Amino acid sequence: MPITVDIDVMLAKRKMSVGELADRVGITPANLAVLKNGRAKAVRFTTLAALCEALQCQPGDLLRWEPEPAARTAVQKTHQ
Repeated sequence: MPITVDIDVMLAKRKMSVGELADRVGITPANLAVLKNGRAKAVRFTTLAALCEALQCQPGDLLRWEPEPAARTAVQKTHQ
């Protein structure tokens, strides 16, 4: 998937555990692990906002887009 989740990076920067973050956000540690490991298909804006509040960060600190190799090739061909 071209969206990479960097919750683990922010957890390390804030020296916070997954369990503590899950408690602060109000979701289960299992659901947070699904999101953290990039297995989630979607995230609610309310959950994203709660994550940002708990971690004192911006959505872009948690999520980033990386084009897939095939997509890079297709984009490069259209710009030639």
